[in-house]
Amino acid sequence: MHPTLQLPASVCLATFYSMASQNPSRRGKKEPPLGETGQETLYLRFLSEKQVRVKVKLRDGENVSGWIEYFDDTMIRLTREGQPNLFIYKHQIRTISERGRRPNGAERITP
Repeated sequence: MHPTLQLPASVCLATFYSMASQNPSRRGKKEPPLGETGQETLYLRFLSEKQVRVKVKLRDGENVSGWIEYFDDTMIRLTREGQPNLFIYKHQIRTISERGRRPNGAERITP
């Protein structure tokens, strides 16, 4: 016969509550997986539709400027005036920062 361990009620309740918080109900609101919130797509669509000039900083430190004409799950197409257009894989991008709107009568955001 094995001896049983008797725990105080407060320890049992604390254990129960910590287990309940670790395993939320399936009916509760679940957070979307990282990277699947749709915010990236919305932002890139905005930049593309408004033809906002952007500066793209790549992982190797190089900076390229232009506006995003097309994008999908893996890459963006950066259109540049007077220079070749670029297809850039998203995993090579460190940051994208807005530089202003294209000079087609739209107001410039930043100098």
